[in-house]
Amino acid sequence: MPKKKLVVLGMLGTTLDQGKTTQRWNHWRPTVALCQHEDLLVDRLELLHSRKFTALASRVRDDIASVSPETTVRAHPFEVEDPWNLEEVYGRLYDFARGFPFRTDKESYLIHITTGTHTAQICMFLLTESRHFPARLIQTSPPVPRRNAGPGTFAIIDLDLSKYDRIAARFQTEQREGLSFLKSGIDTKNAGFNRMIEQIEQVAGSSKDPILLTGPTGSGKSQLARRIFELKKRRRQVDGQLVVVNCATIRGDGAMSTLFGHVKGAFTGALSDRPGMLRKANGGVLFLDEIGELGGDEQAMLLRAIEEKTFYPVGSDREAKSELQLIAGTNRDLGGDVLAGRFREDLLARINLWTFRLPGLRERPEDIEPNLDYELEQTARSMGLRLTMSREARDRFLAFATAEAPWAGNFRDLNAAVRRMATLAGGGRIGLREVIDEIDRLQRSWRPLPSLSPRESRPGSDGAGSVVHHVLGAEAEALDAFDRVQLDTVVRVCRDSPTLSEAGRRLFGVSRTRKKTSNDADRLRKYLARFNLRWADLHK
Repeated sequence: MPKKKLVVLGMLGTTLDQGKTTQRWNHWRPTVALCQHEDLLVDRLELLHSRKFTALASRVRDDIASVSPETTVRAHPFEVEDPWNLEEVYGRLYDFARGFPFRTDKESYLIHITTGTHTAQICMFLLTESRHFPARLIQTSPPVPRRNAGPGTFAIIDLDLSKYDRIAARFQTEQREGLSFLKSGIDTKNAGFNRMIEQIEQVAGSSKDPILLTGPTGSGKSQLARRIFELKKRRRQVDGQLVVVNCATIRGDGAMSTLFGHVKGAFTGALSDRPGMLRKANGGVLFLDEIGELGGDEQAMLLRAIEEKTFYPVGSDREAKSELQLIAGTNRDLGGDVLAGRFREDLLARINLWTFRLPGLRERPEDIEPNLDYELEQTARSMGLRLTMSREARDRFLAFATAEAPWAGNFRDLNAAVRRMATLAGGGRIGLREVIDEIDRLQRSWRPLPSLSPRESRPGSDGAGSVVHHVLGAEAEALDAFDRVQLDTVVRVCRDSPTLSEAGRRLFGVSRTRKKTSNDADRLRKYLARFNLRWADLHK
């Protein structure tokens, strides 16, 4: 195969390439020196210059002919009104690159970045990096000391950084650190989960498009969203803050105001302007947890805000702006919600570009042991103690956790289990007794309610097996029938809900819309306290 010809493209150095008398040979001129190197044979030089420097370009061409007769010099008029205007210079060089007849099969190309204004050098670098110039860079330097005769030195720079071993190693190290950070330092073994984290690391590092995290309750969506934000913050990809909104806790006008803000007097109780969460997240990341719980109006406003970066606060006729990245989380089947008319198809299409499903803990049995170690470490740190686990206790817990446990609450169940064992362990050492007690406690919490007869299953039934009797025992007999009917419904909803807040939202779904602020969890907690009940009592 014949050797490719070497072609150099560069700007005329209107200062460094100057010289009219024979004295010009006594100082270093980068364009001429480029063609004087014995180990760099330039077959052709494409020289860009302004028409007002045509005489200088001709002199340089003649001088190159005298030192390197093998080199052909072709001049190209290159006119810009302001050589320091980045937009203008880039546009002209871009047009030149688009129109140049590159023949990469027969020629190899170098871009000389020693001459020209700093603006031109930057633009040539950018166009080479983007492959508009299919070339490498060449940087020339004068001899040292400069009074010495000779062409000086040159360095060829390939912008394909993968070819530089030490640079590639740095990128790989940064990527490994990013993966470990996203996994909270947990050495996970599940191949599917690890591959998903690798993709998330790539997307988080190079894209500002929405990210949708799906998966069962307790699978770690909120924690992963925070980690993605912190990783982007570390890499200086965002300068704003992380704003978290649980969409299941906002409804009606309150939802619109929470997300998009309002102006004073927009509705009763709007005593002052409110910026809203979207504006608060400007320059940062907005995490909308349980996005499937948003109402139709909020979904429509959110779609416009994502696509156009603008929206109208409640009661305002002036647009507000916010540049943010959206991360959404849900444990619902949004595709099914679209078919059922509960979720906008166009909004799903917009946030569904990068969708990652976090598997439940039961789907990752090989990752239970490293996650157990992580929970032990975090619990010890938060409780301020040295926490250990005997080998016998560890083996028994892992045997149960990997083969028998359904982990209905996923990592929330694992975290709660470790905290309970740590609290009950004497001297900070979890033994077999604490593990056996905890396994029994978990099994009872996951066990379905006992089947009730039709009579017993009616709210307020006085049967010995009714839900109220099952919870309060003989104390249920001291309640009025009215209280038993009400408490029966409350207990059933609580047992059917993953969290206290979710149960509160279901129980107070109507009255909460008439309140300026609502704390459903606190209302429910106080109601249960009337009967000496706690949330934990209903999930034993």
